[in-house]
Formats: sequence, C-alpha cells, structure tokens
Amino acid sequence: MIIQELREKTIPEHREVTGTAVTEATMQRLQPPFAMEAAPIPNPLPIPIPLPPIVGPRILIYKQDPTVAELGVRAIFIPSTVLNGPSDTRITTELPGTTPVARNINGDFIFTPNSPQFDCAHTYAVVRETLTMYQRHNDGAPIPFAWNTGGNLDRITVFPHASVGANAFYSRTAKALKFLFFTPTGSTDEVFTCRSLDIVAHETGHAILDGLKPGWLSAGNPPQTGGLHESFGDLTAIFLALSEPDQAEALVALTKANLHAKNFLSALAEQFGQALGLPFGLRNADNDLKLSEVGNEVHSISQVFTGGIYDVLADIYAFERATQGGVKSPTVILMDVAAKLCKLLFQAIKQAPATAATYTDVVNQMLQISAAQGDPNIYRTFIRNRFAFREVVTSPTPFTEMLSGEMDLMNADYTGDGKAAKDVTQVKVADAASASLRAVQDRSSCCGTMQMPEFQVIAPDKLASKGDLSNDDILATELAALKKAFK
Repeated sequence: MIIQELREKTIPEHREVTGTAVTEATMQRLQPPFAMEAAPIPNPLPIPIPLPPIVGPRILIYKQDPTVAELGVRAIFIPSTVLNGPSDTRITTELPGTTPVARNINGDFIFTPNSPQFDCAHTYAVVRETLTMYQRHNDGAPIPFAWNTGGNLDRITVFPHASVGANAFYSRTAKALKFLFFTPTGSTDEVFTCRSLDIVAHETGHAILDGLKPGWLSAGNPPQTGGLHESFGDLTAIFLALSEPDQAEALVALTKANLHAKNFLSALAEQFGQALGLPFGLRNADNDLKLSEVGNEVHSISQVFTGGIYDVLADIYAFERATQGGVKSPTVILMDVAAKLCKLLFQAIKQAPATAATYTDVVNQMLQISAAQGDPNIYRTFIRNRFAFREVVTSPTPFTEMLSGEMDLMNADYTGDGKAAKDVTQVKVADAASASLRAVQDRSSCCGTMQMPEFQVIAPDKLASKGDLSNDDILATELAALKKAFK
C-alpha cells in the first residue's frame, strides 16, 4: 500500500516520446542536468592537480522498474572504457537498426528514455554494473563466463529487443542475454523487460553463476540446485540496488529503515508482475515460505532461499543499527551490511559442490566463512535461525526467542536460547526426504533461462566441464540413438 500510495501521488500525466510514455517529472529531471555540452578548456595552472585521468561514460538508466516513480531515470558513471555499441572487453550490445549506439561529444550515452538507443545503453549499463559488483566481491579478479576457458575471450552479447514474448533469458549456447517485449492483455502499451533493473540483473546473475558453477543449471540436479540459480538471480537484483547510494537512501526513507515494510526492494520486477495481474511484482523476497510448502517447483523453491537471505539481511541490519546507529547513518549501515552479506553468499557459493548443491551446502559454507572472518556470533545465529525456520536445516538450539521477538540485538555474542549456547558452524539437513532434494525438477514457472533446451537435457557433468555448447550437445542423446539405429 505504501508503494501504491506514493505512486498515485507522484506519477503525473504522461506524454508520448518516440511512441512510448515518459512521465513529465522524468522529462523535467532530464532537462538541466543532462543537456550537457563540452566543458571549456580551462586556463593552465602553475601547479599540477594530482587527479587520475577521467575514464568512462555517464549513462542514463532506470534505477529500478519503470513503474517505481520514486527513483525514475538517473545518470550513473561507469568508471571504465566503454566503446560505441555500447561494448567493452566483456559485453557487447546488439539491436539491428540501432547499434552501435554512439557516445556524444562528452563520451556519454545520454538518450531520450524509452527510445531504442536508451534501451541499449540502459541494458548494457545494468549488465556491466552487475558484473562489476561481483568482481569486487571476487577481490577484483575478473569472473569468467562459462565459455571463457583455454584463452577464449568471447564476450556476452546483450539483446535489448530480442523478440516478442513475456520473458527474458540467458543462453550459454548463444553466449547471450536476451530480453523480450510484449503487450499485456487488455493494454496497448508494450512492456520491455530490458527496462527493468530487476530483470536485467536477474538474468545477468544466471550468466555469472553459470561461469562460477557451470554444472548447476542442468535439470539433472536436485530441485534445490535449480532453486539456488533462480534465487541467485533475484538476490543479485536486491544486492545491486543496495550497492547504489540513491536506491539505499530512498529505501531507508520509504520504510523508516524497516526492511520488512512493503518496498520496491523486496518486490521484484513490478511492471512485469502488474502486466500479469500480480499485486506485488513477479516475486516477493520478504516472504515466509517453507520447504514443506513448495514441493519440487523450482520457482517456488527459490523463494524459500531468497526469503531466508532477505531475513538475514534485515536481522543483521537491525543489529548493526542498534550498535552503530550513533556513529553511522542508516543508509551507510545498510549499504555496508548488504555488501558484506553479498560477498559472504558469493564466497559460499564458490566453495559449494560443483553439482547437486543444496541449500544446506551453501548455508554451512556461509557459517564457516563467517566464523573464519571474525563476524559477530549473532550473524551466524541469524543464519541458523532463519534457515531452520524455513525447514532447510536443523537448529542446534530452539529459536523460540526469534519467534517471540526477544532476541538480544545488542549482544554480539548471542548464539540462541541461553547465553552459554555454542556457536555452531555445521548444521544438518532438516528433512532428507524433502521433495526439494529428491524429486525431479519442475521448471514450469521459471524464467526463460531455466526453460532453455541446453539446460534441460544436458547432464550436470557435461555442463560442469565449461566451454562452448553447440546444438549437437543438446541433441547428443538423440543423435547417439540414431547412430545406434543406423549402424
């Protein structure tokens, strides 16, 4: 209700720009700041100014979904070389009749919102920001795409207007991210999935995770492995939003620093969700789903893990606000907590099994890494409690104090009910007979990535070997049967 009320108050009448609707407020914001001309050459100074050369463009993007009027369209700065396209050493953009999109005289990509040029620049920028965020958590080292082996430097190609359809997907075979567009039933306004920061970040998350754990996308894994992939995409969108000061500040102001108040962060892909008649985006990260409630459907299973991580984020944020609130602003604390939790999850995933990974595998890695890096005990209490509540792991202590709201958030050494409880860093699976561990994956409601034939029929071990994929790899089983029949 809070988001809807704000939208009703802040979205003015629309006017048409290149055939699509852009708010008057957005256009007014664009006038003075972004009508940029080349700066005049200053007079030389007798003393050199110790500044590094300015490399990289400004790019205009949607900071959330187009429907989230609180953030709208703003400029970001990409601190690296971006060529016309836009393209760089890892990413290129393709839209027939539009690309390569050229930089302006200042080297920037500033275009009218919702124009084809804008869509190319916006989509490239979100993919680049997502990849950069995880490279920072990788100690600055580049993260390979699944085909970057043996000296292969092939880039990923971004298709902002790939085709008509209500979907988006990552394909290892095509080495591509493809974003579709569609007209919802009963409407005349097209919805472009490339304009949603959530959707672009989600699909980029699939590509990044496929580079880290190339065996995880196979449908031959347990449902929980598929759930980890879908959840990683959703969490990528959340952590990317919280890496940006304006989004973090807007969230804190909107919710009064309560992450469990309804907000644009936990609501994922709002515009797409509205087009499908859903009240709160495609998924809600702030949920209470348990494994016993979701069966083997990967889309639903993923929300259990996403919800657990979101709860841990809210818990750690509440603890750090209680202990650091006198010396840091709520926004700075939120960004610090989100970055630390994102890196913890990233490292845990890197150390998880190459195939058949489970939620418990990742939770245990998080617990052990957290302890090794000296996090407060209460961090691991939050992790154990939240995933025990969701029936993922067993809890070494009762979590009645969590359920009753009596946790001592000022006590960094808190490990559960009772002050002498042990700080446990290895927990067991709550239900080894769960359908989420034993059944065949049901991907019927997943995003386009999980529907790709290459990830449906190729075995986990084959995908885990990395490298290029071809159509013959997808058809390998049937081709082998034909060879046998025609021998």
